[in-house]
Amino acid sequence: MSIRVLIADDQPIVRSGLTMLLDAQPDIDVVGAAADGREAVRLALQLRPDVGLFDIRMPLMDGIEATRRLAGPDVTDPLPIVVITTFDLDEYVHGALKAGARGFLLKDAGPTLLTQAIHAAAEGDALIAPSVTVRLLAAFAHARTSPARQPIEPLTAREEEVLVPVARGRTNNEIAGELYITPSTVKAHVASLMRKLGARNRVEVAMWAHETGRI
Repeated sequence: MSIRVLIADDQPIVRSGLTMLLDAQPDIDVVGAAADGREAVRLALQLRPDVGLFDIRMPLMDGIEATRRLAGPDVTDPLPIVVITTFDLDEYVHGALKAGARGFLLKDAGPTLLTQAIHAAAEGDALIAPSVTVRLLAAFAHARTSPARQPIEPLTAREEEVLVPVARGRTNNEIAGELYITPSTVKAHVASLMRKLGARNRVEVAMWAHETGRI
C-alpha cells in the first residue's frame, strides 16, 4: 500500500520537484501540495495523508505553526510531519521539532534520504539528517532553561547503549549492526525508551539524550 504524502512549500518549482521525485517511488503517492501553512493544514484535514513534508518558511502560516496544529502535544491523532529547509542552522528547526515534527531534512538531502524519512515517519519512526543531527540537537539542548525530565523508570544498560546512536540519527538497522542485535530488538528498546521518557517519537528521545549530556 502506498504512503500518501502532502507537500507544503511556497516555491512552485520546489513543490513540483518534490512531487516528481516522490511520485517516482513505487510506494509513495503525493496526494496534495500546498503553497503555505494555512493551506497545508486545510488539505491535511481534508485529505488525511499518511505523512506531511513541510517547509519551515512559508507565508500566512509557517511550517512550525502548521506542524503544531497537526502534530502538537494536544492533537489527538497527530500527522507524522517531516520538515525540510534550505538552511541547516535554521533556528526555526528547533521550534518545528518541539512542535511535534517527526524528522528534519535539508532540501538537498537527495531522493534516498528523503524517501527514508517519509518511510520512517509513516512507520512511527523519525529521521533527522545525519549531517546535522548532533549539532542541531545539542543547540536545542543548550537553549533550554528548565532541567530535563527524569525517566519514570531507570534506563537499563542496553537502553543506554541504544540511546546514544538514536541521538546520533542512526536508523534501527544501523543500530542493530553496531550492537549486534536484531532491528526488532532495537525497535523494542526504542519503544521502551519512549515510554520511560514520556517521548512521542525518536526526536524527543534524542533531545533528551542531549539535554542530559549523554552526547
